[in-house]
Amino acid sequence: MAQWDALVDAALARLQSMNLLRATRPIALAPPPAPPETFDGPGPWDRAAVEIRLDDATLLQWLAEGGEADCQEEMAEKLILFSGNDYMGLSSHPAIRKAAVKAAQEYGMGPRGSALICGYTTYHKLVEESLAELKKKEVQYCILIYDCLLCPTGFSANMAVMTALGSVSSLLSVGRKPAEVERIAVFSDALNHASIIDGIRLVERQQEVVAFVYRHCDMHHLDFLLLHIFMCRSSCSTEKKVVVTDSLFSMDGDFAPLPELVELRRKYGFLLVIDDAHGTLVCGKNGGGAPELFGCENDIDISVGTLSKAAGCQGGFIVCSNRWKRLIQSRGRSFIFSTALPVPVVASVHAALHVSRKERWRRSVIWRHVQYFASLTKLKITSPIISVVVGSEEAALRAGRHMLRSGFHVTPIRPPTVPQNSCRLRITLSASHSSDDIKRLVDALSPWLPDKHAEQTCVMAAKL
Repeated sequence: MAQWDALVDAALARLQSMNLLRATRPIALAPPPAPPETFDGPGPWDRAAVEIRLDDATLLQWLAEGGEADCQEEMAEKLILFSGNDYMGLSSHPAIRKAAVKAAQEYGMGPRGSALICGYTTYHKLVEESLAELKKKEVQYCILIYDCLLCPTGFSANMAVMTALGSVSSLLSVGRKPAEVERIAVFSDALNHASIIDGIRLVERQQEVVAFVYRHCDMHHLDFLLLHIFMCRSSCSTEKKVVVTDSLFSMDGDFAPLPELVELRRKYGFLLVIDDAHGTLVCGKNGGGAPELFGCENDIDISVGTLSKAAGCQGGFIVCSNRWKRLIQSRGRSFIFSTALPVPVVASVHAALHVSRKERWRRSVIWRHVQYFASLTKLKITSPIISVVVGSEEAALRAGRHMLRSGFHVTPIRPPTVPQNSCRLRITLSASHSSDDIKRLVDALSPWLPDKHAEQTCVMAAKL
């Protein structure tokens, strides 16, 4: 990716000449205590990650949606949560709780400012190093450790990457709006997360990028765009190309075809950016995410992630080269102008990363659950994210109320999150679930599963 390294170096040189190159200056805190305690199997705290209660008013309102009259019926005291993103069940882990409490007692809650002012500490730096190590890249006989930048949320991380990308065009056009030939071409999967879409729209409005959307996971369409768009548009540059995609899509639960993307990257030399929000800590032997699962860590240029899903905490991060980190922290507005993560949150993330490394059994449990759910339902699923499409909004709300009465918190997903008539029940599996939880869930889901649909269709056909 020599051409991109040269572009970023030129942008950094421009920032340096304008005295606009920024860096974090960590405030020193005492080092974290000894590594937290870990366990060989689930404990009672794991149930706290999936057992919840709704207050009476919320419960009645949910049941009453659609005007049903039987909303006063007796309900289970507890609901089993199947709609969260706490895949590893770490949000309730004793080590994560203790780390947050200890840091809060010693340092308080408020981070005091943005990362570039006074909100960045040696705790933040330690977590960045741990995340960079998690996403390490091995090249022949050496290991290249990428750098990392902590952000307040995964949404802000994606926004920061997109605005920094766009800034390459504006910085190199020196004091004027970049001409179309100077803009970066961004190719985005049609089902990418809203934070990616919003970031692209922002820099597109600023006339820094030209955006193209390829059909979901359709590598033939992407190949066509990469090959032909610039042949048809002589005013576009053929060098500044970026492909950005989710690694594991949050609504459909399918993986981006990373091996095929890598082949296209080698063919066209584009910068490959992935949002590994739902893959980090869940996929791969070490929890390195979808790139580790597919064995292509070496070919991902920028990896965005979140700490609010499998890490069970809060925040976002960007794993990238040091040159990209310097550019993002100097031009990524959602990073620059946001208050830094509080120290107790960062301390809990540090503990969560340690627990994830030691309690590998949690990843094994997740994937056993995936296989078990698939065996019970005959659905072809590839991840802990499962979409049961039911069609209309009315059907989705009715299905959601049925699941609620059955003792499960499964939120119906409706437009604008998904297109019209593709409303669904989005189900997520966690290491904190039991096999019995999953068996009872599948029993409750049976009216909307394919075999049941086929059975109902046969009955209707017989009546006709």
